[in-house]
Amino acid sequence: MTNLSRREVFGLGTVAMAAGVMMIAGFGKSPAEAAPGKYEVRRSPAEWRRQLGAERFHILREGGTEVPYTSPLLKEHRRGTFVCAGCALPLFSSTTKFESGTGWPSFYAPLPRAVAETRDSTLGMVRREVHCRRCGGHLGHVFDDGPKPTGLRYCMDGLSLGFHPV
Repeated sequence: MTNLSRREVFGLGTVAMAAGVMMIAGFGKSPAEAAPGKYEVRRSPAEWRRQLGAERFHILREGGTEVPYTSPLLKEHRRGTFVCAGCALPLFSSTTKFESGTGWPSFYAPLPRAVAETRDSTLGMVRREVHCRRCGGHLGHVFDDGPKPTGLRYCMDGLSLGFHPV
């Protein structure tokens, strides 16, 4: 049996609670679905579903979240660039990745002009949703509890990302 830290137990409990609330309340539209003409890369929902597959479609196009500690990118420590799984836009340098203990790949800063943020008030709280500035794909959320130099934690769904080693 694995010993989980308090942060991991809290994270799993939070995800379970959020999943229950989402099942009851239903999902809202992601920024990409709400404003499809706003982005450089545009596809119909059917085209996105074919390209991404069911799990990635749910995260990138419907604002879903993957189960924590399931992403292979969580333990990715090689030098390289993390890109959008929807349109391959470079998003994060591996030099900004850190171990947050939350179960999702975390970064303290995106690459310049890579991401955009919107206000997310689902689940009874206000958060800052992060999405790809080129295709509008939902990537995760940003929080103010990260390390120096920015103090930010870009908590990203691993399925919303790809990785290109150097």
